[in-house]
Formats: sequence, structure tokens, C-alpha cells
Amino acid sequence: MPSQPEQLLKQHWGFEAFRPLQKEIIETILDGKDCFALLPTGAGKSVCYQIPALMMDGLCLVVSPLIALMQDQVNRLKTLDIPAELVHAGMHFKEVERTLQNAVHGGYKLLYLSPERLQSSYFKEFLELLNISFIAVDEAHCISQWGHDFRPEYRKIAELRDYYPKAPFLALTASATKDVKSDIISQLQLNQPKVLQQSFSRENIFYNIRYSENKIGDALEALDKIHEASIVYCRSRKQTEMLSKSLNDQGLYTIYYHAGMSKEKRAEAQELWTNGKVKVMVATTAFGMGIDKADVRLVVHFDAPENPEAYYQEVGRVGRDGKPSKALSLFHVDDIKRLEESTVLKFPTEHYLKQVYQSVCEYLQLPIGVEPNAYFPFSLNEFSNRFHFKANEVIHALKILEQEELWSMSEAVYQPSTIEFLVNRNELDDFIQLHPDFARIITGLLRLHGNIFHFPTRVNLFALSKHLKHEQESLKQIIQRLHQIGLLEYIPPKEGTQLFFQHRRADSRYLKLDLKRIDQLKQQHLHRTNAMIDLLKGIHCREKFLLNYFGEEKREDCGHCDYCATQKKKDLNSFDAIAIKILNNLQQKQVQSFSEICVALSAFNKQEIAEALRFLLDSNRINRNKDGNFLTF
Repeated sequence: MPSQPEQLLKQHWGFEAFRPLQKEIIETILDGKDCFALLPTGAGKSVCYQIPALMMDGLCLVVSPLIALMQDQVNRLKTLDIPAELVHAGMHFKEVERTLQNAVHGGYKLLYLSPERLQSSYFKEFLELLNISFIAVDEAHCISQWGHDFRPEYRKIAELRDYYPKAPFLALTASATKDVKSDIISQLQLNQPKVLQQSFSRENIFYNIRYSENKIGDALEALDKIHEASIVYCRSRKQTEMLSKSLNDQGLYTIYYHAGMSKEKRAEAQELWTNGKVKVMVATTAFGMGIDKADVRLVVHFDAPENPEAYYQEVGRVGRDGKPSKALSLFHVDDIKRLEESTVLKFPTEHYLKQVYQSVCEYLQLPIGVEPNAYFPFSLNEFSNRFHFKANEVIHALKILEQEELWSMSEAVYQPSTIEFLVNRNELDDFIQLHPDFARIITGLLRLHGNIFHFPTRVNLFALSKHLKHEQESLKQIIQRLHQIGLLEYIPPKEGTQLFFQHRRADSRYLKLDLKRIDQLKQQHLHRTNAMIDLLKGIHCREKFLLNYFGEEKREDCGHCDYCATQKKKDLNSFDAIAIKILNNLQQKQVQSFSEICVALSAFNKQEIAEALRFLLDSNRINRNKDGNFLTF
């Protein structure tokens, strides 16, 4: 195996050179030092831990809160012949056991984990057995309560120091203010970390934020001008479908994507867009995370983002190849009103929080005093309907109670179908003798899945039907029949949120909440929301505002946003006025020195006059004699 980072980059990813700071981050980990890396969206954070994982002895633990992203990365690594696996809330116990045992025996170079898995007593039994090279913490801003996506289970990551005192830590994030950056370093107990931070400036992106009374029309106009990949972001699943239909009705071919679709439908939509068969994707904001598509040319925010961090991450999905790209954000008075009212919505009263807590306990059928420390399927819609909550309100209460470390909620987890034979091989052979019609299906399962006798094994029915040349629906019915007669256990594929209840169930009347901490979070949310409103409504350079927000001092305007374009137009108008006066003056005086022109045009400063003269010379409108004086042709 190649030993140099550049060789691995070329061999597995096909790139000739690293992006800015990637190699410095890799070398820091290879030197055994802690590192804090702040790289903007699309800067290639995953390579920063995947390459050293291949070069170092042992296993790299990657902690990430985004299960769908972990699944995508692991699948991608497997296609590159890099041994990797993940452990998350939706997995069967036996599958978790098999994965961890393989990890102990050196079966992987990278093991991805959701943060709540780190706290399970079963996982802790394996910690001392794992040969860990280093720990990578992705989306590290989740560890800070001042960040825009605080997750309390991230606070426990630092406990890994006790198990692996010599293993370096790598903290990665795409967006963090100065306070959040300091908090990440403190909470992860990074030891004199090397801080590598790329500028938040994206000079190839033209930022355009504007008020719109006709969002569909304005979005359509912008999309019509771009004939390459584009993303339109909406706040709700329903709106993605409605907007996609509206754009299609007006002759623009689009597809939509959101978490409410089946895994197959989402995969199909993503493939059509990624391969360029459909140019425009209308999606909720989760779309784009981890998608390796460098040639996106336009991102449209159909609704105002929640805060500057979200805005920056989402517009960062355009122009990853460095070519000129556009980010258009449309806002209306309704968006401003929604942002202004969001603080009250997201931080409900203590009474409401206790009411939601009581309802969750009833939903899960947990009596007072029980301490389950277990995962439960949790449907937000079913819960809201049963207890007469509004889903868009109760979800924020669930989040606050999660931050109080009463439970943790995973994102929607896709669990593929699994099959496990419940009889031994001799009994199975006897069954085949009596029922030869089932022999081909059973034999096919055994050939493709050698462990199917030992634990529930993931089975892709589509792939199995192709292998056996058997119609998929008929195959499914046969497997369900084998399940009914007790030969095997078949669990159909499903997708849904998991809630991990991790404390002793209390009487809701006496539930203690950290109201001071909740109020601090409320004030921080208010600060971010007001900043977003200022970004939308303010008359200022967009990138300069963003850079200053993230603590990167920038005094000059960027020159590549709608505000700067407007100012440039004003300057050109002023420039034109100076040029006309110079021409008129020279036509009257015929020859003039620079000083004489400045006296004649005393209403303008010398810099403006010098630039206008340079423009007139470059455009062959005027000339200079041997004495350096100016004259017309």
C-alpha cells in the first residue's frame, strides 16, 4: 500500500493534489497531535481523516450525528476497497456485536459511530479491546451549546481520552463563531491543538439576497439562466413537492427530495440529479450533505434560512470546483415574521415542556421509576395526533428535553430487510426434501449470505431477485411464507426515528429543568436570528457581513455580491460623469496637464480623476503628448 498521502489521494480518489489545508491536517494527525480544523462546506473534510486512517496502524473512530451521511460515506469507502463500517441506533444487537468483533480483530480501518452509541454499556465493553489510531469528530460544533445544532451526547466524547490517552483527536466543522471554536476545544479537551482554519471567503460565489413578491417567478427566472446543476431549498416537505410541480408546469424539468420519501425514491432522485439527467433538485435543506458533486452552479433559497450558519453551509454547496457560481436567496415579509416569531416557538414554557415529557412517557408506556436505557421507535406524526400537539411546535420541546439529557433522538434511520434461519442445517435439508419448490430460493439465500444461520442478515431483495432471475414481488411472498411457517425470521425494511430513553422516568410534576441554561440558549438563538434578519434586510456587503459574523475580520467589500454590484454601478455612473467632463474640458482647452484637469474638475477627488483618465486612455478616447499632457484625438 502506498505510504505517502499524495499516493493514496491519487490511488483512491483520483486527485493529483490536495485542497488548501488538507495535507497540513493530515500531517498533524500523523505526527500524533490534536487538531482543530475549520473548513468551509465543500473543502473536503472527510479526506482529512480517511487518508491518515489508511496510513496509521489500527482503527480510526469517526463520530458523526448524521446517520444518512455516515451510511453514504461507508458505502463510498467500500466501493474504493477501503474497509469501513458504521454502528448506529437502528441496528440489530447481533449486527452491532458482529461489527464490533470484526473491529477488534482488525477488520476495518474506519468505524463510524453515532455519538449516543459511545454511551452504551455494551459498546464500552469493547473500548479497551480496540486498537485505536485516532478519533475524528465530525460536525464538532454540535458539542457546543452556543452552536447552532447543540447535541448533549457530544459532551461525552471527551471520555474516550480515558481509554486512549495517546490517540490524537481531530475536530472538524464547517461553521463556528469565535466562541463556538473555543468551546469545542475546551469540551473535547484538545491538548494544545494545532488550529487550522481556512478563510470563510468564497470568491467564486456571487451572493444575491433580495426581497421578492413573486418567489416562483423570480426562482424560475434565475433557474432558466443556468443550464447546469442547481438546488432549490425549501423549509417543508410539502413545499418541495408543490414548488417542483409549479416549476414543471412552467416548462422547467425538476425533481424533488425530502425525508418523507421512501429510500428507493430518494436514491432514484439523487442519482438522476447527480448524473445530470435532471438539472434542478428541489429539496429540504438536509439534501447536499456529503454529496460529492463539484459542479453545482446555483443554489436558491426559496425560504429564508434560520441563521447565518445554515445559510453559509447551504450556499457552500455551489461551485466546489472553484468555478463562478451563484447563490440566490429570496425573502418576503412572511419570512421576516417567521424569523421574528421563531424564538417563542422554539423555546416554549416550562409547563408545556413538562406536558410533552409526560406525553412521551405515556406514548412509550414507561411507569414512574423505570430506567429503560433503551431505543424505542418514535413517530412524530403519530405522537402529535395521539396527544393533540401541533407537530411544528412539539418538535422544539422534544429537542430542548433532549438537550436536558433526558433522551436522545436519532434522525430517520433506514433499516434494510433482514433474514435469519431459525432451524439448523439438517432441519433445513429435511424441509427442502419435503418442499422442493422452495429449494431454489433457500439455496440462493445460503450462497449469497453465509452468516444467515447465525444472526439477522441484511438482504437486498432486489439484488436477490436479479441473481435468481425471479420476480421481486413473488420472491417477497415466498420469503413471507417461509417466515409464517417458522423456517426463518423475516423483518421487512423500515425507516423511522429512534428515541433513546436514558434516565430514570420521573413524575412530570417534579421534573427538574435547567431553566437558566434554556434561557441562555434562547438568547443565543435570538442573536443568531437577528443576525439572519440583518443579513437579509441590511444594506451591506454580504460576504463581509458573513466573515465578520464568524470572527474573520474583513474591512473591504467583497466585490461579488448584489450589494457590491449595486455600488459598482453607482461608481460607474459617477465614473461616466467624470469622463464626460474631462472630454468636454479637453475639447475646449485642447491640451491640459493632470493638475489643470484636477483644478477644472474640483468637485471630484484626484483618485477618481486619475482612474477616469486611465479608462479614457485605455479606450483610445484621449491621448498624451511628449510632455505627458492630455489631449483629444
